Amino acid sequence: MFLVLAALAPLALAQPSPVYQQCQGCHQANGAGIPGAFPPLAKHTPDILAAKGGRTYLIQVLLYGLQGEINVKGQKYNGMMPGWSQLSDAEIAAVLNHISTQWGDQFPAGQKPFTAAEVKAQRGTKLTPQQVYSNRQKLGLK
Repeated sequence: MFLVLAALAPLALAQPSPVYQQCQGCHQANGAGIPGAFPPLAKHTPDILAAKGGRTYLIQVLLYGLQGEINVKGQKYNGMMPGWSQLSDAEIAAVLNHISTQWGDQFPAGQKPFTAAEVKAQRGTKLTPQQVYSNRQKLGLK
């Protein structure tokens, strides 16, 4: 019995959390997104993090959502990103750390993982998805 359970343990650990499963519905398990609707996270999250204000913006996207047409590497996207403010600060930080380090991506030099305290600091801003969109425009992403 122990051997069977021990053999299954790695499979149980490999299952994504319900939070990540929600993200995969739009952004896909490989982070590639869905053309025209939901942008890729893979190979795009580091660009956001490298932009001045990018860390704050990513926290705001998860907390409050995003609405408006965006351009990612020459492709237009116009899907609605819901806010996930019902998640705890630690859960949002975990999602941000996950998307920042998956698919061969990594934090820009000098940046550390997101913390629950960073998320908590943004939780009080109470933005609309359109205001988050406006903040994206200020990042100067191409």
